[in-house]
Amino acid sequence: MPTAFATATPLDPDELLAAPVRWPLPERLRRPLKLDGAKAVQGAESLGLATVGDLLEHLPRDRREARTIADLMVGETATVVVEVKQIAARAVRRRGMRPLVEATVADASGSLRVTFFNQPWLVGRYPPGTRLMLHGKADGRGRFTVQGHAQTDQRPAGPARAPSPTPGSASPQASPQASPQASPQASPTLGDIVVEETTNSPRVEQLAASVAHYPATEGLSSTQILALVHQHQASFDDVIDPLPTAVRLRERLADRPTALRAAHFPLEPGDEEHGRRRLAFDELLLAQLALQQRRRNRRTASCAPALNETSDFTSRWLSSGLPFPLTGDQQAALTAIDADLAGEQPMQRLLMGEVGSGKTVVALYTMLRAVEHDLQAALMAPTETLAEQHFATIQNLLGAEPIRAGLLTGSTPARRRADLLAKLATGELSMIVGTHALIEETVEFNRLAVVVVDEQHRFGVSQRAALDRKGRGKESPHVLHMTATPIPRTLALSRHGDLDHTTLRELPRGRQPIATHLCASEAERERAYARIRDELAQGRQAFVVCPLVEESETLQARAAVAEFERLRTGPFKEHKLVLMHGQMKPGDKQEAMAAFASGAAEVLVATTVIEVGIDVPNATVMLVEDADRYGISQLHQLRGRIGRGEHASLCLLFGRKDAVRLQALERESDGFALAEIDLQLRGQGELAGTRQSGEAMFRFAEFPRDNELMERAHRYGREVIDSDPDLTQPEHTLLADALAAVYGDEARAPIRA
Repeated sequence: MPTAFATATPLDPDELLAAPVRWPLPERLRRPLKLDGAKAVQGAESLGLATVGDLLEHLPRDRREARTIADLMVGETATVVVEVKQIAARAVRRRGMRPLVEATVADASGSLRVTFFNQPWLVGRYPPGTRLMLHGKADGRGRFTVQGHAQTDQRPAGPARAPSPTPGSASPQASPQASPQASPQASPTLGDIVVEETTNSPRVEQLAASVAHYPATEGLSSTQILALVHQHQASFDDVIDPLPTAVRLRERLADRPTALRAAHFPLEPGDEEHGRRRLAFDELLLAQLALQQRRRNRRTASCAPALNETSDFTSRWLSSGLPFPLTGDQQAALTAIDADLAGEQPMQRLLMGEVGSGKTVVALYTMLRAVEHDLQAALMAPTETLAEQHFATIQNLLGAEPIRAGLLTGSTPARRRADLLAKLATGELSMIVGTHALIEETVEFNRLAVVVVDEQHRFGVSQRAALDRKGRGKESPHVLHMTATPIPRTLALSRHGDLDHTTLRELPRGRQPIATHLCASEAERERAYARIRDELAQGRQAFVVCPLVEESETLQARAAVAEFERLRTGPFKEHKLVLMHGQMKPGDKQEAMAAFASGAAEVLVATTVIEVGIDVPNATVMLVEDADRYGISQLHQLRGRIGRGEHASLCLLFGRKDAVRLQALERESDGFALAEIDLQLRGQGELAGTRQSGEAMFRFAEFPRDNELMERAHRYGREVIDSDPDLTQPEHTLLADALAAVYGDEARAPIRA
């Protein structure tokens, strides 16, 4: 028998039927926002505010203190609540201008004169006795610039503390403003308020001690948005909570309607952050559910050849074919990959690693597992230079092993290309390394079993999927994704949560440390050149990296072509230099790289085409010009081109000494630690390269602030999909609806190759 709240008194049927019941009506959240004026409508469109639901999820950027008139500080942006005492319109002599509206407004601490331009209708809208919220800034000349205004029911307040002197007012000691009982008429005035940006906003019901400040745009001010949120407060009760109650209690999270209300109108310190964290958990969880569903669908919807037979070939190659022993991380990676390849479900694994940690060895082992099963393997790289370097490295690592491998790029001659395609189609060619040329329709494999995609973030979804479709019949190849950029775990989960992860942190034995120094002065430049000459005299080699190919009239930065000419006739005129950049013909790039790799050239002047894939153990010095033009990860990749041999190496970064990124490079050598620093500096931008730092993947979640929240969402997301893959259980129905609303069909699509 139901009982009354907090008592044991039973309720009879009539009492139950008479009890007020309010059910959420989410369709109300889809109502369009009603705005006055074309500019406001355009502003709302640019902010993505089409419906009431959009408005409620448009959270404040920060909060600003509400002030009394007496408390206004020069230059401070603040909000005051006032009452209109007098208001009138007067004609303007200037042709084409509408009448001005002038008003006297006041609170218990003082009064102000307000001027509204080109809005004569405000005389009727704001009659004496109307309470207004004005947002703006005191400029120190007895004027207050108003950026927005809205009507409110909040009573104007008196001074909450001893008022400070304000422009145009007497000192608090000498003024009756200091007394809360002083009438507004007896108080001195602050001066005229000039309204630069005015808006007509709906009625606001309350105003807290601090005022929410919203992301705004031309035509729709923060004050106007705040008024709209106040107007639609009742709609918070129409918000549906997709989280099961048991999960919400376990994770100690507020319900979603309460979280949204707290984010806009916090009652206690910390309410706003608690609300944001709940909203962040929701979007992180939905992202994880989408990734896990795609992962599961891929594994159940396709099959791959099982590479589960044992062979002496890879064992022999590992024990005697490598010039160095495997690290512990490499051995663990091979074990995980072997387990993946042995099954009939396609492997989807992301291999992340520190610069120089031996990712290519792991990739080659994966490809050789296909070859020893008489199947084929392919490695796709984003650039010809990188593909050529991979091919050369693979040939060196294979040594005398009888493996037929080929290189296919856009520059491959027609006759050579035709020969490669024929051998791929018949299975005569076991291994192919190439660029986008591998995904062309004319490229057919006999039976492709393993695909390695290097720098996978630099390929589009359709490009990676095209290579995935090169499998025979309905088979899909096993895929190993590689990235040379260390990725923080949080971003790895959010971007690549549908992949298994393998991380290589350990460097091969014998790798020498790299000392990094930040330089700026001409004296330091001369010392840098002297140090490079010392290294060259000992038979070593050096890189000089420039941000531009040719000199630019608009960009003040060193260019590789001009720097090459200057260095070979100046500081390094006694040495052999070669030039390499992305605009050179493929043959010229190959010739320059071959000369440097063989030792015929001592200094390579280049752009960032050498960022990845270049392996010259004899190179011990790198000088990077205008280093502050690069990101942390790119500089770390460039630095990784040295320190690959038996000699200690030196990296010289020329740039601003106050640049935080360069300071981080100078003191830190661990790529994963640098990735975390980069994440802190750049926010939640895509550090792996698919997004720019200004683009946020999430609306509410912020990294690294929400790292722990991401772990919780990832853990719970896997639990849900493991127990209820299609989200059909009753407690997951609302989660399924929310997932479909955010991701649509993409949530059920197979994992992208």
